[in-house]
Amino acid sequence: MKERGVVFNDDMVRAILEGRKTQTRRPVKNVRADNCLVIRKPTKKRNGVYTHVMDAPEHGLCPFGNVGDRIWVRETFNAFWLDNDVIQEIKDGVSLASELCDYKADYSDSSKPAEGWTPSIHMPRWASRILLEITDVRVERLHDMSEADAKAEGASPVTYKITPPEAVYRVGFGDIWRGIYGQENWLSNPWVWVIEFKRIKEA
Repeated sequence: MKERGVVFNDDMVRAILEGRKTQTRRPVKNVRADNCLVIRKPTKKRNGVYTHVMDAPEHGLCPFGNVGDRIWVRETFNAFWLDNDVIQEIKDGVSLASELCDYKADYSDSSKPAEGWTPSIHMPRWASRILLEITDVRVERLHDMSEADAKAEGASPVTYKITPPEAVYRVGFGDIWRGIYGQENWLSNPWVWVIEFKRIKEA
């Protein structure tokens, strides 16, 4: 079993804490036009290594982990007032990070401490309060997601004014994706890693 830190934005952290998010999709990198994933680039001394992108999970190639591995959530936080002794207590399990750190997802978007927020990418392992266990990994095209998948992504439904009203989670997820990766990426319908997970305990 391995642990990896993965960045989640504030809205997605809230969705995890509320039990609404049990999936995350991330772009698959290094996919050729023929849908082969580049495992190792060719050089003058050795051949390249490739596999069809759909076979990548079977070969354990997901950079975010495999079934049974764990993800500790990296989120925007503030812990400027903690001294080294307290940080060591957290690392030793004597104290809980969730009781001593501030997390931006717990505040309104306009709230900002005097010291400012530390970006999620810089969160150390000891400061993380959310630990996830991967229950499934697969690869698919982004637009192949179902309504149930979009809901499991923590997306909010967009309700159309028709009779009867129809709430569409896929549209809500599309708004999230475009906000992160842009409209062009959405329209390209890229290959994505689909990681399903469950929250196992306080990190």
